[in-house]
Amino acid sequence: MDHEPEETERLFAYGTLQTESVQLSTFGRKLKGSPDALPGYRLQMIEHHRNLEFTRNSSDFVDGTVFSVTQQDLKRADAYEPDGYKRIQVELRSGTEAWVYLNQLTSNTQPEEVSQRITS
Repeated sequence: MDHEPEETERLFAYGTLQTESVQLSTFGRKLKGSPDALPGYRLQMIEHHRNLEFTRNSSDFVDGTVFSVTQQDLKRADAYEPDGYKRIQVELRSGTEAWVYLNQLTSNTQPEEVSQRITS
């Protein structure tokens, strides 16, 4: 009997990972998610890609969607993101902790507690 993989992680998307066609080609299915926002950041464009800029300003926020994903989904998302983008863990407006991608080469310094969670 086939079981769906257990969704134990949260992934916050603010760009193309929110679109059904990208989800189908990257994960092989449409992801389950809900609207949320990431406070203290704003969007900036870098080489035709959206990127997060950490501002420390509580009035800045980025709207997006938080998805329930598996560890395997995270590996697929890692492969999908362009070179230079890293996955870090953040706290969303709802209080949910989630992974998010940002360009490490161009983003402002991250808070200590977040930068220690950067994956390699």
